[in-house]
This record gives sequence, C-alpha cells and structure tokens, in this order.
Amino acid sequence: MSTIDVRGLGHTFGDLRVLKDVSLQAPGGTFASIVGPSACGKSTLLRVLAGLLVPDEGTAEVGGVSTVSRPGLVSYMPQKDLLLPWRRVLGNATLGAEVGGIKRAEAKRQAGALMERFGLAGFERAWPSQLSGGMRQRLALLRTFLAPAKTMLLDEPFGALDAITRREMHGWLQSVLGAEQRTVLFITHDVEEALLLSDRVYVMSPRPGRIIADVPVTFPKPRPSGAVLAPEFIRLKAELLGALGG
Repeated sequence: MSTIDVRGLGHTFGDLRVLKDVSLQAPGGTFASIVGPSACGKSTLLRVLAGLLVPDEGTAEVGGVSTVSRPGLVSYMPQKDLLLPWRRVLGNATLGAEVGGIKRAEAKRQAGALMERFGLAGFERAWPSQLSGGMRQRLALLRTFLAPAKTMLLDEPFGALDAITRREMHGWLQSVLGAEQRTVLFITHDVEEALLLSDRVYVMSPRPGRIIADVPVTFPKPRPSGAVLAPEFIRLKAELLGALGG
C-alpha cells in the first residue's frame, strides 16, 4: 500500500495548458476519486502517475518514488478495457502479471484462484467477444488487480456501462477491494459513484485542471446503492456539485 503524492503538477500540450499546480495526497490503503468536467486533465494526471507522460512542472510520487519515466510503479486501467481479442479470458487476465515479471504458470495460478471472486468462473476459455460489457470490465480489472503493483489507477472503468450494470459493479468492486487493501485513484464523472466508493473525493476545475476541493467521505463501508438517500450522502453530493458549479 503506497501513498500517492502529487505536488505542483503542471503540463501543456503545445499551446494548450492542461494541468496547473495540481497537488493531492492519498495515503496507503485509501480509495480516492477525482471528479471534474470533461477535458480538465484527469486522464493526463493518471498518465503522469502511470509513468507514461513526463510533466512540465511539479512532482508525482508513489511510495516515495518518482513516477517520471518509471512505468510499472502502479497498475493502470485506461478508459477502454483494451482486451486482446486473440487471447482467451485466462490469457487476458494474466497479461499484467506477466508484464510485471511473474512467470506465466504462477500468473495462471493466481488468476484461476480469483476467477470466481471476479465473476468469471467457467469463462476461462472464452474469447473477449463472447463476454458482456460488465464481464469485460471485470476481466480488465482482474488484469489490473494481478499486476504486481499494489497501487491502482482506474480511469472511468464503468463509464461505458448502463446504469443497472454500474450499480452491480459498485457493489462488486467494494467486495473485491474489501478483501484486500489497495491504494486506488479512481476517475469518474459521476458524483454518486465517487461517494459510494471513495474515502475522499477530489474535485478538479475546468482546464487547466487544478484541485479546487478535497472532500472526506466517512460513512461506513460497504455502501449499498440505497446509501444515496441518506441525509449525509445528500449533503456531500450537494457539496461536490457546488464545487463543480452544478
């Protein structure tokens, strides 16, 4: 469980200023979400933390180690599931572990042990094209989960799912992460989703993105979908929407 520490981060693409003085800290074991308008730099921030983009300004560290030009310090799931169509479910599940240096036989053993928990038992030999949208996302999350790094960056993993499937995935993700502590930074456009899953929620401004609010979420986990009707949940939702200008 590694602390995420971002300080004074800034980045520009050509003449387009995307990030400006972004600072946030997520202690080890924290589930933190980032909400903000489209094109405010959320995904750019995750790419920096994943070691895939060198920022113009500031620092980004995971576990006290700079992520600049250091891919592999975190496990990263981009917006699309990016499953390999020529690898079956088990082969896709083991990919992150194999890239992280785990031998294929051991990666298959670890993936096989988690198939039931991830709702994929019985589909080990299936092709990605044979899976539902929810199953594809669970498979992509399993691949991310099996990577050796204990810090996970999830970029809108449920954004393409329908509302009913998303609610199911919220409960499922809480149960999976409840069994094993991970440090998670989660991007979403959905304020209710952020509040259901997170220990704290960061709000980013319109581009150039910066952190304009840091909202702790303290009500007990796991949080059922009915938690959205609780007075404290409604109060926090109003606070986040206010920060977003909604």
